[in-house]
Amino acid sequence: MAEEKNKVVEIIETCMVVPDKETPKHRLWLSNLDLFNHKDHAPTFYLYKPNGNPNDFFSVETLKKALGKALVTFYPLAGRLSLDEDGRLEVDCNAEGALFSVASAHCTVEGFGDFRPSPAVRQLLVPSVTEAERSSILMLFQLTFFQCGGVSLGCALHHSLIDGLTALHFINAWSDIARGADIKVSPFIDHTVLRARSPPTVRFNHMELTCDELYSNGISHEDLDQACQTTIITISKDQLNTLKHGFNGERDLSTFKAVAVHLWRTACKARGLADEQDTRLFVIADARARLQPPLPAGYLGNAVVRVSANLQVGELVSKPFELGVAKIEETTNMVDDEYLRSFVDLLEKVKCDKKLLMDSRGIKRTDFYVVSWLTLPIYEADFGWGKPWFMGRASMRCIGHAYLKRTSGDSSGGVTVTLAFETGNMPRFKEIFYSDLDSHV
Repeated sequence: MAEEKNKVVEIIETCMVVPDKETPKHRLWLSNLDLFNHKDHAPTFYLYKPNGNPNDFFSVETLKKALGKALVTFYPLAGRLSLDEDGRLEVDCNAEGALFSVASAHCTVEGFGDFRPSPAVRQLLVPSVTEAERSSILMLFQLTFFQCGGVSLGCALHHSLIDGLTALHFINAWSDIARGADIKVSPFIDHTVLRARSPPTVRFNHMELTCDELYSNGISHEDLDQACQTTIITISKDQLNTLKHGFNGERDLSTFKAVAVHLWRTACKARGLADEQDTRLFVIADARARLQPPLPAGYLGNAVVRVSANLQVGELVSKPFELGVAKIEETTNMVDDEYLRSFVDLLEKVKCDKKLLMDSRGIKRTDFYVVSWLTLPIYEADFGWGKPWFMGRASMRCIGHAYLKRTSGDSSGGVTVTLAFETGNMPRFKEIFYSDLDSHV
């Protein structure tokens, strides 16, 4: 793998960037939602178009200096994952820094090929985390210069402390500093606001934690690459309006719910599932504003839970579109302060053991998983040379998984879907996806 990387992308420099001032030294307690999350690095990358001046485009020194300043305010992210005396994961805030690499690509951005999630994109544009000494580093970055003048910023951010909103909070603050601006929102670092109650009080079923039948057996990354195909699908403004409002303008659905139900229905049809089979749609609910009181602005940690809506296939694909929307609403409306506290308390009672096992499994082939980036500031990372024209995941975690985001630089209001699906069913998925759009779902 390293040999192949050297043929296309050559690493020129690798160093640790540490906070440029003294920072607090202590152990940061992690909440059950932190421990509940995946125990790996989330790989994403940004692409920037050249500005026509190759001598003044993405200064490595500017990025390093800004990173050092950002790590003063976000100092836990310069620490290392560690274990306390009871074997519980925590962060050692030791200021050892973030890994920063500079690379040169022996091709143009166009020559690189498709930027859909793939083993090649993950390997070439995002820092490697396979080495044991890198496994506890919370943030790793790779700045890659293409022959055409374009630039990629690859990010590997550890999920044990960083969810999507936290990641964007940091990267956008880093880019603000690089431009000479102030950090808009300072991070809130104390995770004890999400401590379990004493005694833990579980008032909900929480099937996503307790039901083994929701999850398939584990699949290795090698098998996943063979069994899974990824693609990027675009939905135009007109197509989106058809989903949200119908031809007669009778609907008034949110973009997420409309697209999520369309994807869910399409997946069931493409897989040829029987009407009597059960199917689930997994979605993410952000706890920040749902808790009472809400989490402080800039909360630096994991604050999301995964929940699922359930229907029989025949109900989902044959009955009115709004039935699927109603199930999503029913599911997400359930996630209030008491539900979230119950969720955290259940994790306390089982000490996360069961979920740690489940996290290595994919979802069942009757189910689908949609993550929304529609309202996240994914295109705001302007380091002084303009905003990115593309941002996305470098690899996908499981089959039947999709990310929704606004189309970059598209003022027309389109949506982009990044999808991982079974290789054998992908052609049928694409065909049904667009034919149902055209025929009014």
